[in-house]
Amino acid sequence: MRATTARRTALAASAAALTLLATACGGSSDADGKDDKGAAAGSSSAPKTPAKTLTADELGKAALAQGDVKGTKITAAGPADEVPAAGVKADKEECLPVAHAMYGVAQEGSAASVRRKVIDEPKGDGKKKSLEELAEGGAEDALKDAFDLTSTFVALHSYEGAAGAEAFTALKKAAAECAGGFTATVAGTPTKVVSVAEEKITGGDESAAWTVTSQDDGEKAPFKLVALRKGNTVATFFAFNLAATGGGVTFEVPAEVVAAQDEKLA
Repeated sequence: MRATTARRTALAASAAALTLLATACGGSSDADGKDDKGAAAGSSSAPKTPAKTLTADELGKAALAQGDVKGTKITAAGPADEVPAAGVKADKEECLPVAHAMYGVAQEGSAASVRRKVIDEPKGDGKKKSLEELAEGGAEDALKDAFDLTSTFVALHSYEGAAGAEAFTALKKAAAECAGGFTATVAGTPTKVVSVAEEKITGGDESAAWTVTSQDDGEKAPFKLVALRKGNTVATFFAFNLAATGGGVTFEVPAEVVAAQDEKLA
């Protein structure tokens, strides 16, 4: 990856990621004062018995913490990471649930929310390369490794009654209807989504995943979006890998992060 290409990639990715990446290493506050919860992939059955609605404190205890996912740094999202529902718009009304999930915004009927940031630790052996190694291609590999880190924004939302199952179903429906793309606007900044393609994931009472591809100035950037419902709690995961912008590398759905969160919600 050439330096000019890397710089263009970084700029395009930053514009597409908006608040997710702009504050990837900031803030450390916890719940937002509201209360924040997904089995086989693609199922959509509502819980047969009333499930408990977790409080903000209970969500905080169930949320991921440092050490829960090997090789990552986990922090509480700060105020700068949180987007109010009113600040998220979509040019197609039916696509709004997808836009909300991309920015960790709860659907109608939520009682509490907690958000976390999970960021890969830098790869490599920690050894400095010699000038000879850099001249022989080591610089390109080092640059790729520096960008090949996945950031995942995790949002836990608890709901009252059947609202959790309904929120999950609404997101699945929106993702299917908006497979051809839409434009999401956050705080006045538009992000063009060109496709929403279904992926595979398992966990919770029900779960679903997609690759959401955005485009900025002709450059495409793939994101991974996952939704997992467990009882009355819906967890959403929005992941991005800078090196994947422009097809540099391929990154997968953050299955380890999803599995770790699923286990803590058990």
